[in-house]
Formats: sequence, structure tokens, C-alpha cells
Amino acid sequence: MKKQYVSVTAKFDPDGNVIPLRINWDDGRNFDIEQITDVRFAASVKTGGSGIRYTVRIKTHERYLFLEENRWFIENNQAS
Repeated sequence: MKKQYVSVTAKFDPDGNVIPLRINWDDGRNFDIEQITDVRFAASVKTGGSGIRYTVRIKTHERYLFLEENRWFIENNQAS
């Protein structure tokens, strides 16, 4: 497992909450976030680091998306 930093399209609601909408990969692939099922401050036990952890559903997959300071990352088990 390693940290994979990604670009994220997000919006701010009127209360100042950050809501991720889409994960944008460097190779041009984009994945819409269909549902956010949980938001909490948490550590990534698999890759290290901590921040706001969003549990997101993309198609049939559930993933953790982290906002660590000003950068987004996911836990990736694939080689780059």
C-alpha cells in the first residue's frame, strides 16, 4: 500500500464544509464520487499520514479519500 496523491474536484457548502465530487487521475481518468458515507478525522494506518478521511463510494467500490493539509490522497495497492 502506498499514498497516491490525486487531484479532486470539490465544492464548499455555505457552512464551509469541503465536499469532494470527483477524483481526477493524472492519466486523464475521472471518477465521480457517487456517495459519501462517512467523514471524520483519522489516520491512514496502511500508508501513514492523517487528515479528514472521507469514506466514498465510486461505482461498486468503497474507498478512503484523505484530505491531508492541502493535498488529497487515496490508499493505493497498485504499482505506479
